[in-house]
Amino acid sequence: MEIVHLLRAVTVELGLRSARFASRNGMHPTDVRALIALMDAARAGEELTAGKLGAALGLNSAGTTALVDRLERAGHVRRVRGTRDRRRVVVQLDARAVELGWSFFGPLIERAVELLSGYDERELAAIRGFLEGVREAAAEPGAE
Repeated sequence: MEIVHLLRAVTVELGLRSARFASRNGMHPTDVRALIALMDAARAGEELTAGKLGAALGLNSAGTTALVDRLERAGHVRRVRGTRDRRRVVVQLDARAVELGWSFFGPLIERAVELLSGYDERELAAIRGFLEGVREAAAEPGAE
């Protein structure tokens, strides 16, 4: 249980850090989650429509529109035509949002990478497997 309790403590600390970032930048916590979803999609080479973004965040259509409008007004995202299907409008992260996030979260990310460099491939595979398993368990319907 010690590791489970440590994971909970890490989750709390990361949530607090995310809330501080949101507060300092005049954002709602959902805005930060949206930016993370968009960064993850971009890293995976995926394009997110507003509908897919809203679904990923558990928002209805009106909430998603308000979210994207808010992020667009702040200069964090823009609506653009899809590269694969020009008929689709996708939400694209602006480089300024990435820079803003990196300025706040960069030192933590660098520290995490530094910590991970002390593990061999077998240990990294175990860490990866554990974290993927916990994420999947948390995402299961009825996990609450």
